[in-house]
Amino acid sequence: MDFINDLQERATDLAQSVVATSKRLAEIAKLKASNMAEEDTIKKAYVELGKLYYAEHGTTPDGAYAAACEKITAARAAIETNNDRIAELKATAEAEGEIIDVTPEAAEEPENEVTEADIVPEEPAADEEQPKE
Repeated sequence: MDFINDLQERATDLAQSVVATSKRLAEIAKLKASNMAEEDTIKKAYVELGKLYYAEHGTTPDGAYAAACEKITAARAAIETNNDRIAELKATAEAEGEIIDVTPEAAEEPENEVTEADIVPEEPAADEEQPKE
């Protein structure tokens, strides 16, 4: 009977150890998820801080911020130039009777898709035995 009691005690200890480990792992997972949420909050605050700074000092940034502000200003200018060109192209198309409504998804270049015409049947190697019909 000592053997059975000892076995039962070991099984109980093992089960308790597994439960404790599972609880510990679950808490670690919860804490990591919480950390990720907090990091996301920080990133959003940084973005908001940057937007506020650019709105207030974008035209006359302090030394360390000048390069970043210049990138934003240049990107905004490029967007404005692109929008002007889009309006030009649409006006030309409308004058010619075309209807143009390009969404950003449609403007993306299609990826190289493989079609059946691209597939070349593989010829068996010369040293392989051909199946008999």
